[in-house]
Amino acid sequence: MTASSRRTMTEDQMKESSAIDQEPTVPVSAGPDGAERPRRRGGKAAPAELRADCIADSAGGLTFDLSAPEDTHTTWSAALVLRLRGGDGADDEVRLPLGPNGAGRLRAVLPSTVALAEGRWNAYADLGDGQDPRRLQPGVNDLRSLVDRRPLSGIGRLGVRIPYATKFGNLALRSWLRGPHAEAGDILVAPDGLTVSGRLYGAAPAAGARAEARARRAPDSPAAVTVPLTVDGADFTFTLPYEELAGRWERGSEPWDLWLRPAEGARPVRIARLLDDVADKKQVFSYPALPVPAEAGQVRIGPYYTLDNDLAIRVAGPDES
Repeated sequence: MTASSRRTMTEDQMKESSAIDQEPTVPVSAGPDGAERPRRRGGKAAPAELRADCIADSAGGLTFDLSAPEDTHTTWSAALVLRLRGGDGADDEVRLPLGPNGAGRLRAVLPSTVALAEGRWNAYADLGDGQDPRRLQPGVNDLRSLVDRRPLSGIGRLGVRIPYATKFGNLALRSWLRGPHAEAGDILVAPDGLTVSGRLYGAAPAAGARAEARARRAPDSPAAVTVPLTVDGADFTFTLPYEELAGRWERGSEPWDLWLRPAEGARPVRIARLLDDVADKKQVFSYPALPVPAEAGQVRIGPYYTLDNDLAIRVAGPDES
């Protein structure tokens, strides 16, 4: 089975995803007709919403085109502001010049050469009018260039930025910055194991190259499950049998993270799928968990993507859903 399917979230998965977007909602009040409207502040209506259309390029850059009322005034200091959620350092805010781009339009550009730390970045517009930056609402995203993006394999550091709408309806970016990077491709789920194909960026597979599954309960344990790689240039394939994972199951639901070690003694690289237009694969794609016999009883084993779009395997006992 290679095709993933859209996921219906369980209660536990919904609780996990709720931790992604911890931000306040926009206060509203009901009008005479019952419709919700922005609350007035000091007797004045709240500012009109600013929406941003996003266009991605194949190099990893983003262009933001804001729709604003024609009477919106900006100054030379106007900027689109990106703030790393949970960050408080000097590098956790990025300001991009924001200027006119036709009637009722403003534009800012995030070049691929501007590095964003891994994480989730909230997007704001600072119009230079002395007011606090205003949270941006998502418009239309043109992310076609991100689908099946294939950078040069020798790239030293890979930057990925995907715009998305938070659960509160605001614009945010999911950013990754990795080098080297092991990009997961096709995934074949079979009763006896998992076959993963992919491509390695920023490093070349050499003697001793292998894939490693590490139990998250003991991430630094040397007792990882390892299998050799089949390589063709920068492309790799490996098959991870389920038997050993089942034999090491202890209790409950146990996640195993998948890594690629390019050569003997090399630093391991997390296997993930980043090069497309899906910001949160955990909530969108799922793969089957198949029954596997184990000494302590039958378990179910299957792959999944984490909240960071890293590839992992879950070994669950018979009482786990």
